[in-house]
Amino acid sequence: MFAPPLSMKPVRLPAAATLALPRWALFALGALYILPGLIGREPWKNDDAASFGIIWTMAHGGLNDWLWPNIAGLQMPEEGPLAFWLGALCVKLFGWLLGDVLATRVSTVAVFLLGALSVWYSAFNLGRRKDAQPLRLAFGGQPEPDDFGRTLADAALLIYLGCLGLLLHSHETTSESLLVSLLALLTYRAVRYMELPSLRNAGLIGLALGLLTLTRGWVTPAFLTLALLICAQFLGLALGRTLRDLAAAALLSALITSFWVLPAHLLLAPDNTPIRGWMAWNQAQLGLPTVTSLKFIFRVSLWFCWPAWPFAGWAVYAWRRQHHMLHIVVPLTFVTMLALLALFNPAPEQGQLLPLLPPLAIMAAFGLLTMKRGAINAIDWFSVMALTTCAGLIWLFWFAELSGWPAKLARNALKLVPGYAPKLNLAAFMVAACASAGWIALVHWRVSRQPAVLWRAVVLSSGGLILIWVLLMTLFLPELNYSKSYASVAQQIAQKLPANVRCIMSNVGPAQRASFAYFGHLPFAAVDSGQCDTLLLQDRAKLRDDANLQRHYGNSEWELLWEGRRPSDRDERFRLYRRID
Repeated sequence: MFAPPLSMKPVRLPAAATLALPRWALFALGALYILPGLIGREPWKNDDAASFGIIWTMAHGGLNDWLWPNIAGLQMPEEGPLAFWLGALCVKLFGWLLGDVLATRVSTVAVFLLGALSVWYSAFNLGRRKDAQPLRLAFGGQPEPDDFGRTLADAALLIYLGCLGLLLHSHETTSESLLVSLLALLTYRAVRYMELPSLRNAGLIGLALGLLTLTRGWVTPAFLTLALLICAQFLGLALGRTLRDLAAAALLSALITSFWVLPAHLLLAPDNTPIRGWMAWNQAQLGLPTVTSLKFIFRVSLWFCWPAWPFAGWAVYAWRRQHHMLHIVVPLTFVTMLALLALFNPAPEQGQLLPLLPPLAIMAAFGLLTMKRGAINAIDWFSVMALTTCAGLIWLFWFAELSGWPAKLARNALKLVPGYAPKLNLAAFMVAACASAGWIALVHWRVSRQPAVLWRAVVLSSGGLILIWVLLMTLFLPELNYSKSYASVAQQIAQKLPANVRCIMSNVGPAQRASFAYFGHLPFAAVDSGQCDTLLLQDRAKLRDDANLQRHYGNSEWELLWEGRRPSDRDERFRLYRRID
């Protein structure tokens, strides 16, 4: 038996396997992915509502609000302003037509498109390179380079859309959603630079690094600059030229960052500038690895990066003898550096794993090339069975909630939203029914035709995940708004406010403050203000009634005007007081 040489590539593929996914199907999947969850969804608690609060404050505030992100006076010096600038600009342009909440999500769509296109073009450029092409067949019939690149790009995009961790974050107007798209852009610019080192390509890398710094600090861009140097050395680029180009990129990145840092430093009071807090937040991102961070990465990344990480891991193994090739070096180096950053973070969170997804998806596409038919069929059947079962359960719970049968399912569904009265939304039902019919047609096509195309292994995973999201954002969107939004609480507080209230001091968190300011138009004061005649207190229902009041506001007499909470949260409590002394 002939043994192939060590340098032989592990891919042997006929042209029939590289048919591109129809463009209309790709656009339809993208639209079904991003649009549900943007239309009709209120800002939910935590990061989603807090980010909207910063954007809303900027859009309706002055220059100081644009230089120092804040939520109705609550200063937010962490991260960076770029994501909020984009959202506020969209409110300025489209708020009169769409309303402030939906207008902010115009930027969400633009950010999603940036990330999706960057992933597609990165994989396309890598796939059409000579060193990534499959082996030539004995009697011809191998794919053309551009056809092979397009097929790999389609597969990479489907894997990217199928990642569980991206789903919710990509529908929020937060710095994390912009971070992952800019990381995809940087990956694309890195590929282009490694193909053709030049000052122009280095300048475009610097642009991406500068935007990353304005989005979520300088730590990630700094370490990715080091990753770029490592890539260049693995690929045999001249060290002197690489250092010169990366220095120019870093200089341009610093210049872009200075467009915010200098005005914030010069125009704001010296003791009232966000730069000090921003630098402290950046420095807090680095520390020694801990058992907690290691457990977090292992536990969360297994599902967060699914299904990209198994394919990406297989790609590293399959191409291990060609480890100096561009399509392995760039994504693998980025993944390794970003994983180390997450490991060295003293307070790991899901948002820090988002940058892993673009390079993982690109690398995973190359793993598909060498997957055995049996493994691909197993993944397909797992996707069909698991996702169809999940979709069926969503439909069953929706029917039980509306009809009351089966009684046990109806009780379990309504237990999560106490006090909610379900109603049939015909438009939402039609969208969910069409999406379910599309899923059935997709499964039938895959099972009946047994296509040989490369992306067949991931189209069901991505399509099924999109189906689940569409069903949740149509059939159960009113219930989710009811349980996760503070709109109803804000309206209750607004009704109980005294007519002559001057300002409100409060200890509520960023998400609550944003929701109350927007939905209830509550006149919050600066956080450290003690001159207000009204107090809004947030604490836990298990605490004694006067515990927090006496501890922090004991020098005054207060009259309780209102007490309430979200129906779905039995632990959280809000109380409204008026000063009577």
